[in-house]
Amino acid sequence: MQSKRWKTLVTTCVAIIGILVGWLMVTPQRASADRTYTIATNFTFAPFAIQDSKGGYNGKNPGIEIEMLKQIAKHEGFKYTLKPMSFNGDLQALEGGQVDAVMAGMSVTDERKQKFDFSESYYMDGVVMAVAKDSKITSMKQLKGKVVSAKPGTSAALYLKANQKKYGYKIRYFDSSNTMWNDVKTGNTAATFDDGPVLQYGIRTGVQLKVVTKKPIDAQPIAIGFKKGENQELQAKINDGIKWMKSTGRLKAIVDKYTKSAETTKTSTASRTILGLIKANKDALLGGLWVTIELTVVGIVLAMIFGLFLGILGVVESKVANAISSTIIYIFRGFPMIVLAFFIYMGLPNVIGHKIPLFVAGVITLMLDEGAYIGAIVKGGFDAVDKGQWEAARSLGLPYSKALVKVIAPQGLKIMVPSLVNQFIITLKDTSILSAIGVMELTQTGTVIISQNMEGFRMWLIIGTIYVVIITLLTWLSNYIQKRMV
Repeated sequence: MQSKRWKTLVTTCVAIIGILVGWLMVTPQRASADRTYTIATNFTFAPFAIQDSKGGYNGKNPGIEIEMLKQIAKHEGFKYTLKPMSFNGDLQALEGGQVDAVMAGMSVTDERKQKFDFSESYYMDGVVMAVAKDSKITSMKQLKGKVVSAKPGTSAALYLKANQKKYGYKIRYFDSSNTMWNDVKTGNTAATFDDGPVLQYGIRTGVQLKVVTKKPIDAQPIAIGFKKGENQELQAKINDGIKWMKSTGRLKAIVDKYTKSAETTKTSTASRTILGLIKANKDALLGGLWVTIELTVVGIVLAMIFGLFLGILGVVESKVANAISSTIIYIFRGFPMIVLAFFIYMGLPNVIGHKIPLFVAGVITLMLDEGAYIGAIVKGGFDAVDKGQWEAARSLGLPYSKALVKVIAPQGLKIMVPSLVNQFIITLKDTSILSAIGVMELTQTGTVIISQNMEGFRMWLIIGTIYVVIITLLTWLSNYIQKRMV
């Protein structure tokens, strides 16, 4: 009878988790006629893509590719949504089928042609080298023994890797241009390699670097990338749109606007103070904060359910159940969270043949990672209760399940509270890791804002302060709860 109850409990917990995950993962399928395409872009890639203060692309100057896409979509009659990510993340998402196309200043190379299809080219781009303004480096030959930087997966990264033995430098990779450029400015990196228009635009907006390359290296056509053999209809529409823009002079007008005009690079001095930055970006900061809170709350709720299930499974009178609990906890505690996030968002769709929404992927990552830690805490809390309590409850005739619920659980909960609260705080901070897969939470919002104004020190001070305030409030709340439970 007792064994039957535990089997029912385990089955119920598994069913609840399965229903929750399944409900989150299933998204309604659109008919082909009104399909909205998902197109990945790079969130820090001016002048090709420039986010506004709200983290979108509705500003006056959204970038070359965004303006181009808007006109093509209107002319060809299709709808789309943009998914900003790092360039390396864009390529992985395209391979995993999470996006329909990548539009992120993507160079057409022989290696990429083996994996992707490409649209008509709309720009010729090459790699340039930039150094700090006071640097005496003027050529590649002076880089021997020094550290240089590039973004992973880009033409610059491929060029550096191919010539590393020849020039004897070390390569450091960054996901965003502004972080990479700042590393050169502070002297940690001797030189940085990036797309010519991107670096030139950054220097025009105040980046304290100088381009020393006389002409772009390894110039290649830029085009939109598609997964090999897929989305033929979208490819045809975009190709028609690019040809139309070229023939009407619309494409040249957009490119000239961002490469020859000073109109797109003006910034006010007032907006660079801490108060000015907060005022100018308050909507984006609040939006990022809200996503962080949403992820934390939903993630904690699901992690608690998963963790309680694992914890109870670890103390029931069944060696098999105990082994299952220990194994699951061991696996998910052993996975680095960023690896788990990439696996769920970019790897899993290849197996299940179904896209996983970005927010859902983030929540599932938090549930599995934090749930494993909570499971260990719950198991440890129950084990910490004096064994005499178990014996006393059983001697009174209470079955194992009632002894656990009525006698052990209340005592174990008091022991667990400090550790659980600490885990909740860790969950809040861990949401920042999800920025790696493109979740627009508080940290990712800060990265995007910095890419627009290059005010890294002030913006990270603002972001850090917001985290400290939230964590302080959570700590006060936890102290209040602990006092009430004593």
